[in-house]
Amino acid sequence: MIFFVVAGILLGIALLVGVVYTVGSLVWLLIQQWRDVISFDRWSEVLVTIKANKLRTALTTISVAWGIFVLVFLLGLGRGLNQGARHEFAREATNGVWLIATKTSVPYHGYDVGRYITFDNRDYERAKTVKGVDHISGQYYIQGAAFTGSSMMTKRGGKANTFQINAVHADAVYLTNHVIVAGRFLGDADIAQKRKSIVVGKPVVDFFFKPGEQPIGQWLEVAGVPFQIVGVFTDEGGEDQERQIYMPVSTAQLAFSGNDKLGMLELTAGNAGPAEVQAIVDTIKGQLSERHGFSPDDPQAVHVHNNVEQFQRFSMMFWMISVFVVVIGLGTLAAGVVGVSNIMMIAVKERTKEIGVRKALGATPSSIVFMVIQEAVFLTGIAGLLGLSAGVGLCELIGRAHVSDFILNPGIDLSTGIAATLFLVFAGALAGFFPARAAARVNPIHALRDQ
Repeated sequence: MIFFVVAGILLGIALLVGVVYTVGSLVWLLIQQWRDVISFDRWSEVLVTIKANKLRTALTTISVAWGIFVLVFLLGLGRGLNQGARHEFAREATNGVWLIATKTSVPYHGYDVGRYITFDNRDYERAKTVKGVDHISGQYYIQGAAFTGSSMMTKRGGKANTFQINAVHADAVYLTNHVIVAGRFLGDADIAQKRKSIVVGKPVVDFFFKPGEQPIGQWLEVAGVPFQIVGVFTDEGGEDQERQIYMPVSTAQLAFSGNDKLGMLELTAGNAGPAEVQAIVDTIKGQLSERHGFSPDDPQAVHVHNNVEQFQRFSMMFWMISVFVVVIGLGTLAAGVVGVSNIMMIAVKERTKEIGVRKALGATPSSIVFMVIQEAVFLTGIAGLLGLSAGVGLCELIGRAHVSDFILNPGIDLSTGIAATLFLVFAGALAGFFPARAAARVNPIHALRDQ
């Protein structure tokens, strides 16, 4: 084990020394030959050389362009998948946990399977005392089931429509991504005093009220019971998340014969990690099992929707995807750069006599090296920009086409584009550096005799 650690450290040091040496050599060369960068004659010569070898230039361009295209496209697609997943999670609190009463699947203390479980207000009060619980709410289903809400007829004057009704406690606002744009959300006083207060989404306001009409303080009739609007909210999840109405759970239990029943407990766990959240869930499930007589190991009696665990899984999955994408993209690009280096080797071999003549006429080794590097950088730069443009363009097309809800705004940011450009310049210089060094060592007399 120690041998592999030492070998890894030595290999890392060797790579670092190699990179520093190469970069230092390139910087020194640029300082020595900076006039060639702005020399019209030198650039004309580079273009003439490239034009004289059309097939070689085309193959080099395709190789590098394909490598950078794959890298940029995969990075952009991975970013789109990541943003899409985060957008889906943004509809609910990423530290949220939902415990939903369903039916038993395991016999327990003489009870048969298939028995339906119903929570109540005492379960909510006990769960509030569990250490680690940040915000908590119960929800009563007037009709319907978990996450489907209760779509009930809502009226105002001669207008009527169905909207999802949620009977909750005041802390329910922390379990959503709603933004209050007018008024307020439900408060503890609304719950304690069983007030007929409701908070509505913007589509509800748009349906029942004229543009510019103030909805706060107005009344709506929900399933035959009048409620006063105390707040309006929006949600970045879109209209599906906004077609909702929130009312005090205590009022709904009283008005719709709910007694003290609850169908779900929902809570946030602050900054707790997956292990801490699981401990909270196990504690609450133990309380529920004790009161309602079902096995604490029953996987179906209480369905748990744990966003903390799922968010961590998604984050890990997309981290692995990002690493995989970078490795594949860099590998493809490296193959293109190696191809450029090989082609430059061939180019140097073909130009042996020319290099010999240059050296015989007084050309310095650094000028020979820079000449080859300049051509390599130009080729990889042009090819890389083409691949970069194609990758960004394809990501933009996919984003505009809305191929999937899980791919949101694919593409790369400015820093990634700049990094890719700098990498291309370095890769092009590296591809030409080693063939250039070989060219600089050519003996003029041997070069002139070369057949």
